[in-house]
Amino acid sequence: MSNPYKHIQDAAYEANMQLPKLGLVIFTFGNVSAADRNLGMFAIKPSGVPYEDLSPGKMVIVDFDGNTVKGKLRPSSDTKTHAVLYKHWEKINGIAHTHSLYATAWAQSLRDIPIYGTTHADHNTIDIPCAAPMNDEMIHGDYEYQTGFQIMNCLQEKKLSYEEIEMILVGSHAPFTWGKTAEKAVYNSKVLESLAHMAYVTEQVKPLAPRLKDALIKKHFERKHGPDSYYGQ
Repeated sequence: MSNPYKHIQDAAYEANMQLPKLGLVIFTFGNVSAADRNLGMFAIKPSGVPYEDLSPGKMVIVDFDGNTVKGKLRPSSDTKTHAVLYKHWEKINGIAHTHSLYATAWAQSLRDIPIYGTTHADHNTIDIPCAAPMNDEMIHGDYEYQTGFQIMNCLQEKKLSYEEIEMILVGSHAPFTWGKTAEKAVYNSKVLESLAHMAYVTEQVKPLAPRLKDALIKKHFERKHGPDSYYGQ
């Protein structure tokens, strides 16, 4: 029998396997999902399974309400967070969640990551936001489901679009990233970790380092993403 989910299982598997290769996870501390909007489904890493034991067929198929549709294993414990974001953000098809060292340290410090240099500006024109810690009522409710709203509420409060910025720190927790594909979500996770590391080192070298000036922010972002971009082939 043909498998209508094979393409998203393959995409989710390949993306998950990149996490340990890129140094973004230890043990099983991370997950990536890949969605198909036409099917209204996504494939996600099974919970607690070591990366070396994964295969495309072990990726669990889940609908945008968080219900398992296909798979013998339990999906990631973060599945409901992924489902909430897919349901509300119609232009993303990939989500990644890690506990990478430096991005998680900033999340634990409850700080946005300041835009200190042009590497940051190549990807974002603003500080990388850190969502406020979840309140007790949300914690004692459907925790993973509420984490999705914690992320969305932060962007709404800061008047940011999920299309404008594809990464966030969840306060006291860890980073989430997203994109048009699972591959792009993983790319954003690695970029976020690198920016978090650079910002940390910058503050060690100069605790009161100045933020990047606006003209450089605009120049570096637009040369890669603007209407007259000229970076790359």
